[in-house]
Amino acid sequence: MSFAVCTGALLQCPFGMTPAPLNILPVPRVFTMGFPAGTLTDMAPLVNIPSFGTCQSILNPTVAAATAAALGVLTPMPCVPVPAGSWLNPSPTVLIGGKPALTSQSTLMCAWGGQISIRFPGQITVQL
Repeated sequence: MSFAVCTGALLQCPFGMTPAPLNILPVPRVFTMGFPAGTLTDMAPLVNIPSFGTCQSILNPTVAAATAAALGVLTPMPCVPVPAGSWLNPSPTVLIGGKPALTSQSTLMCAWGGQISIRFPGQITVQL
């Protein structure tokens, strides 16, 4: 079962320390439960995808540098997500403004190695 994703959905990165809320800008959109629904292009760092607190991925250059400076002791650094492409697994049948809608099954790869997933879609009444 897959649900439509809207502003307020909770995202999680396996290398981040905290979940973060998805932010969909209220430009001309379809609304679900009073919130803008997401599409596969809603992936701007720190606009749509906020920080997950600190990052623990050694592929992140700031984490790698801090870890090297700490003589190999993993040293988490502030998270700045860097999407590597658009969302994967959007809805194959529901379009919003000509773009596939995000679903609770959608994921987003981060250039630092994490796969950002949707832990809660922001609502649980609109099924796709």
